[in-house]
Amino acid sequence: MSGRRTAIAAAAKRRAVKRVLRAALAALLLFGALTAVALEGREVVVLRTFDQNGTARDTRTWIADAEGAAWVEAANAERPFLLQLRSNPQVELLRGGSRRRCRATVLANPDGHQRIRRLLSQKYGWADWWIGMLADTTGSLALRLECAEGE
Repeated sequence: MSGRRTAIAAAAKRRAVKRVLRAALAALLLFGALTAVALEGREVVVLRTFDQNGTARDTRTWIADAEGAAWVEAANAERPFLLQLRSNPQVELLRGGSRRRCRATVLANPDGHQRIRRLLSQKYGWADWWIGMLADTTGSLALRLECAEGE
């Protein structure tokens, strides 16, 4: 192959690599944007738990309402906020600009898991499906929040 043909082939190869890199970057940006919209596009609340010293931990989470209570999900039994509320079930729920004191109860699985998955799927739809593809929720736990009136 002559020098000119080699240069043309090398330039074509560089263009092809740039196209692939641009497509990969676009896919990555789309993935990130879709995930951000899925996580934050609908109602997100803050659940405030407290450790044994009274130090607060704020956890952003999805929420659903059913049977006169608010429901949230702990993705697994090792979640720090879940460990805190197991030792101190008094929590605060920051929702829609108000703060409510609540008592959290962990529901036993498999019923608790099935209930929270159904509630979140109904409320969040495609976003719940998308996040479920990214995070393992097979061992998630349902938390029932019984709350006092807003402050």
